[in-house]
Amino acid sequence: MSLSSGIPGSPGMNPLRLQYPQSLAVYDDYAAAQKTVDFLSDNKFPVEHLMIVGTDLKRVERITGRLTWGRVAAGGVLSGLWLGLFVGLIFSFFVDEDVLAMILSTILLGALFGLVWALLGYALTRGQRDFSSVTQVVATRYEVLVEHKVAADARTLLAQLPGALPDPFAQ
Repeated sequence: MSLSSGIPGSPGMNPLRLQYPQSLAVYDDYAAAQKTVDFLSDNKFPVEHLMIVGTDLKRVERITGRLTWGRVAAGGVLSGLWLGLFVGLIFSFFVDEDVLAMILSTILLGALFGLVWALLGYALTRGQRDFSSVTQVVATRYEVLVEHKVAADARTLLAQLPGALPDPFAQ
């Protein structure tokens, strides 16, 4: 489904938009925002009028280790082994004789390809990035938005959530 195709019952509407959204609650973690939506869902609230929006994005990079020629070579060989095994298994559907030898040869060629490609890529960085890492973009705040036409009902239900704060919009 594309972003502009809409949701069932709302032809042409973007599913990532609400009509006149209002803030229902703001949390420091996604689990709390999810708990709010789950509570409203359990209480038969029409959750298709809700949205969780992560804001204040930050990029977090966790360093997982030092890169050396040996680690790069080992990673390249392992990646190549998997690629060679996959290609060999695909080829095995089309070969009638000596399937095992064909699979072993694609595994070896894959390992060689992976080794050369990984070492070449590492050599081209010229020591500018001698570490491995994983990166993730995370939000520091999560806001639950609700369409204006059901905001009062959502606030009333949310006030019943155990541990909920008093509704600042209450009259």
